[in-house]
Amino acid sequence: MLRRRLLQSLPVLAAPIAGPARAQQARKRLVFSWPSHAGPLHPHLYSPDQMYAQSMLYEPLVRYVEGGGLAPALATTWELEPDGRSWRFALRPGVRFSDGTPFDAAAVVANVEAVLANRPRHAWLALVERIEGAEAIDPMTVRLRLKGGYYPTLLELALPRPLRFASPAALRPDGSLAVPVGTGPWTLAETIRGRHDLFRRNPDYWGARPALEEILVRVVGDSNARALALEAGEIDLSYGTDQLDGDTFRRFAADRRFTTAISPPLATRLLAVNSARFPTEELAVRQAIAQGIDRAALVKHVLLDTEPAAETLFAENFPYTGLGLRAPRFDRAAAIARLEAAGWRLPPGARIRQRDGKPLALDLCFTGSDALQKAIAEAIQGDLARIGIEGRLIGEDAGTYQGRQRSGEFGMIFGDTWGAPYDPHAFMGSMRAPAHADYQAQRGLAMKAEIDRRITGVLAGSDEATRAEEYRWLLTTLHEQAVYFPVSFLTNKIVHRRELGTVPFGATQTDIPFERIGQG
Repeated sequence: MLRRRLLQSLPVLAAPIAGPARAQQARKRLVFSWPSHAGPLHPHLYSPDQMYAQSMLYEPLVRYVEGGGLAPALATTWELEPDGRSWRFALRPGVRFSDGTPFDAAAVVANVEAVLANRPRHAWLALVERIEGAEAIDPMTVRLRLKGGYYPTLLELALPRPLRFASPAALRPDGSLAVPVGTGPWTLAETIRGRHDLFRRNPDYWGARPALEEILVRVVGDSNARALALEAGEIDLSYGTDQLDGDTFRRFAADRRFTTAISPPLATRLLAVNSARFPTEELAVRQAIAQGIDRAALVKHVLLDTEPAAETLFAENFPYTGLGLRAPRFDRAAAIARLEAAGWRLPPGARIRQRDGKPLALDLCFTGSDALQKAIAEAIQGDLARIGIEGRLIGEDAGTYQGRQRSGEFGMIFGDTWGAPYDPHAFMGSMRAPAHADYQAQRGLAMKAEIDRRITGVLAGSDEATRAEEYRWLLTTLHEQAVYFPVSFLTNKIVHRRELGTVPFGATQTDIPFERIGQG
């Protein structure tokens, strides 16, 4: 028996409160902002639920911690059983859901069964497909049975969704949720549409007591409005990847009234390039795009050096990714020569290349309300035009945009990798799901079936050397096929007034550690 070691619409904003009264309130309430409401906060479901808020209410069996380790959460110990596919968890005693229901093995089983009842919805996550069932060995011990070995099991149990736990009293027979009730340090107290979500400290939380009593999350959809609210003292904190544009962040960094910080790289900002759609089904076109876009200029002039440039699908500090791969050097003349060699010519007086009477044009898709995506798309459009490719900008609402990701109706489309603890295994696992842009982007590759087969094998394999070699083949193949254009490595940015004290970064991109703010 292998014993696993424990590892460690814009709201009306209130007038600011000045002086000692404001400082006193800051110790009790933090005013934050987010572009949308927290959502219905079902722990097993997705959009419109916001992951930062799901993590405030719901907890996992094991927790991901900075540096790539795992620590106890609702489970205190765990072990892989001799069959190599079943995991036994000893549950933390004395934990109750915020409605008073005990957290025990029966609660774990009820939640796992609710997830499995909706298995197709979770097809992106390999662990859900591999779970055979859960059983209570005794009131405080649970066994998770898998169909076979799966090395990332604990990492995927640490994800913010879907394998977290709601009170069985709130789970309906159809899998829906009567009210959002978890074991976490916060409870949802109030939602006022178009204005805010209010979270209150869970008085019966089993862990360390948060210093703050309330988190008021104002719905502020526009980054300029968020900056003005920070200036006016109407919100205390901006935290996230794109909550403020780069120029505004630099302005706050130069203002002595504010504290700013940039996290280490968390994930990759990229565009998927469609190998199954004209004209990017041609490798020479994809390679010319990779050579013809000035990544360094994007980072300097659009991102304003708030994110480091990315040359690979994953940062090299993730497991199995330190392969020494490098993007082709920006070289406009070489990109043009590559297109010429492939038969793409510029007719006299034309700006867009043609071959066999067809223009070299593609749809460059982004979320219309995302100002940063729009700015990057416009810069890429300009670079593509300089080598004779027309990039038709298509900015749409989030729902339509996501529909394009699922259907493959794009030439290039924005996306991010998921960061720790998803990268590389879970992100690559999702490449096999047709509902993902990654699947659609790879669908035209001659070796797509081989890619999917190898992903399946690497996730199930137990031999470390074989796993590393399989990741090398997969990542090298995707890199050489130029189905991704990495832009930068995503970072979280923090801005707050100095009197708030220290605001730490969470262990993952979506984890905002409100419970650790104000602890000194």
